[in-house]
Amino acid sequence: MRKNNFLFLLVLAFASCFSANGQNNHKELFNGKNLKGWKVLNGKAPYEVIDGMIIGTSVTNSPNSFLATKKEFTNFILEYDMKMDEGLNSGVQIRSHSYKDYHNGRVHGLQVECEDTKRGWAGGIYDEARKGWRYPLDYNTAAKSAFKKGEWNHFKVIAYNNHIMTWVNDIPTANLVEEKSETGFIALQVHDIGNNKSLEGKKIRWKNITIKEIDAEDFEPYKDMEAPQVSYQNNQLTDREKADGWKLLWDGTTTDGWRGAKLDHFPRQGWTINNGILKVLESDGGESSNGGDIVTIKKYRNFILEVDFRLTKGANSGIKYFVDTDLNQGAGSSIGCEFQILDDKYHPDAKKGVSGNRTLGSLYDLITANGLEFNPYLPTQKYVNGYDHWNRARIVVNGKKVAHYLNGIKVVEYERNTQMWRALVAYSKYKKWPHFGEAEEGHILLQDHGNEVAFRNIKIKEL
Repeated sequence: MRKNNFLFLLVLAFASCFSANGQNNHKELFNGKNLKGWKVLNGKAPYEVIDGMIIGTSVTNSPNSFLATKKEFTNFILEYDMKMDEGLNSGVQIRSHSYKDYHNGRVHGLQVECEDTKRGWAGGIYDEARKGWRYPLDYNTAAKSAFKKGEWNHFKVIAYNNHIMTWVNDIPTANLVEEKSETGFIALQVHDIGNNKSLEGKKIRWKNITIKEIDAEDFEPYKDMEAPQVSYQNNQLTDREKADGWKLLWDGTTTDGWRGAKLDHFPRQGWTINNGILKVLESDGGESSNGGDIVTIKKYRNFILEVDFRLTKGANSGIKYFVDTDLNQGAGSSIGCEFQILDDKYHPDAKKGVSGNRTLGSLYDLITANGLEFNPYLPTQKYVNGYDHWNRARIVVNGKKVAHYLNGIKVVEYERNTQMWRALVAYSKYKKWPHFGEAEEGHILLQDHGNEVAFRNIKIKEL
C-alpha cells in the first residue's frame, strides 16, 4: 500500500511539473475573477468580469476603448477565446503603446482583427492608429472562412522578433514579417460605434487568455508556417522570399540596375538615396522636367512587382511597366502602363480623366482603382494610408492579364491586347501611341513628376 501511495505521489508530482513547465509554460493573463493586472485606456466602454469572462460593452459617442495589460511583452505565444455579438468589429492589440506625446495617448500598434462581417478578415493584422492594414486576409483568402459567426473562436498569436503569426480555430490566417520587433502591452478592444444606436449595448467576450514568453527554440517549429508570408523588412528579403524567387530590384544603397529613362546613366540631380530610401525631389511639378524618370536597365515580361511608396501632400508620381524608352524622346515622361501614385485629396489630377481613372492605384487614364469590384463587402473602394505614410503597390503581370493591388487589396484587373483594351486606349491620352501596352516586355519606371515622393522595398519575382 505504501509503495502504491509513493508511486501515486510521484506521478502526481510529475504531472504537476509537466503542467507548470511542459504545457508550454502558459500563464493566465486573466485570472477569471477580476481585472487585476489590466487598465482601461482611451474610450468609455465598460469592461466587467462575469462567469469567468471579460465582457466589453459597446457605447455610443466614444472613441475606441481598450483594456490593456499593465505588463509589456516582446516574444510570446498568446492564446484566447473570443465571441462577439453580430455587427461588431473588434480585435486584440499586441506589442502596443499609449504615449502622451502620440495623439494624446491614443493606443497604437499591431492588432489581431476580429469581425463577423462578410469581408472575412478575422485573424488579419491591422496597425491601429499608425500604419494601417499590414495583413488583410486578401493575402490568404483560404482563411476567410476560419471565423465562426456567433460562436466562440480560438485565436493563437505568435510574436517572435519581427515575425507575427496568427491562427483562428487552428487555421493559419496571417504570416507577417514586420520592419522591426517591438515591446508593448496586450489590449482587448471595444470598437467605436459612433452614434449607431442599433449597436449600442452589444457585447464582446473573452476567456481563457494565456501567454507564454518564448525564445528561439520555442519559435523553431513555427518557422515554416503555412500562410503566405508578407514582409515589410526594409530593402531585405526573407529566406522564404529568396526560396520563392524574389529579388531586390533596388538594393537600398546604390543606383545599380537603374538609369535615367532618357540617359545612359543615373540622373545626377533630382533623386537622392539616404537611409534606405530612394526619393524623387520636389521641383516645379512638371512631368520629367528635373532629374527625369528612372528605369530598370533590365526589361521584364511576366512578374510580381512590389514597391512601397510615401507621398508628400499634393504629390504626383507613378510606377510604369512595359516601358519603351525609345518612344517619346521629347519632353514629358516615357511611355508605358502606369500604376498611378497620387494624393487624391489635394492633387487636381484626381478630378480629371474619366470617373476617377487618374486616382491612386488606377491604371492611369484607363481604369479606375476600385476594390469593391473584387470584394463587394469592403467598406471602401480602397485602403489608403494618406500622405506622409507608407503605402504598398503590387503589380502582377502574367501574359496578357494584369492586376494592381494597393495595400494588399486588388483594385484593378485587365487583359491587354484585346478588343476591349484597344477601345480603352483609343479613348485615352495614349491613343497616339501605336500598340500601346501590347509589348511583350519592357522596363519598369519610377516617375519624376516634380513632387517629392519616396520609395523603398522595391522587389520583383519573375514568373
